[in-house]
Amino acid sequence: MQFLRKLFNKPSKPSFETQLHNLLGIKTTKVALYKTALSHRSIKEGPDENNERLEYLGDAVLSAIVADYLFKRYPYKGEGFLTEMRSKMVNRQQLNDIALKMGLKKLTMYNKFDNSLKSSQIFGNTLEALVGAVYLDKGYERTHRWVLRSIILPHLFVDDLELIDINLKNKLIGWASKNGKSLEFETIEEKMENGRRVFTIAAVLNGEVLAQAKGYNKKDASQVAAQLAIEKLGL
Repeated sequence: MQFLRKLFNKPSKPSFETQLHNLLGIKTTKVALYKTALSHRSIKEGPDENNERLEYLGDAVLSAIVADYLFKRYPYKGEGFLTEMRSKMVNRQQLNDIALKMGLKKLTMYNKFDNSLKSSQIFGNTLEALVGAVYLDKGYERTHRWVLRSIILPHLFVDDLELIDINLKNKLIGWASKNGKSLEFETIEEKMENGRRVFTIAAVLNGEVLAQAKGYNKKDASQVAAQLAIEKLGL
């Protein structure tokens, strides 16, 4: 009898709106917009159904908010330093790690039978799409506050990032040269996605692909590939 009571009193799964509120910490009004932001093209092919357009928008909005944050935090630093810090804060690997820490993987709708997607950087892309959705739903000022509260302050520790050498590619090349190893960065794919050119760059060590990453330019993709390679080598 006790088993039957537990069975029939089993709590129902929280609604999408409740899960979204728990994730974002804000009240949303355009639920369909957020469902689009959380839909990967592996399940929704139409540009008005998946999150690629929102990712494009969110990337620009997030970059502007981070640039504003750094401009105000470092009033006496030059353009080179600010640009480098922004790159550290919004690179693909960084955003993917933040998305996973926020629990975004649980809400992202993608083809779960495609094992390659489970370990890819689609969740960082989804985070950018969510920024785009919040912007369209709430406007710039509220999005600015939300990004500060939910992304920058809890996840991006700028004092630590200052100490990180962003040119990981040069670091990896130096290590390979010192240890007598052959290292190359090869472009293994170049294609258009939602009107933007996307590059896939591989770090190839002694003829074998050690790590690979995507980016909207070869420089960013190479840096992320180098970062992944360095982590894999334990350097």
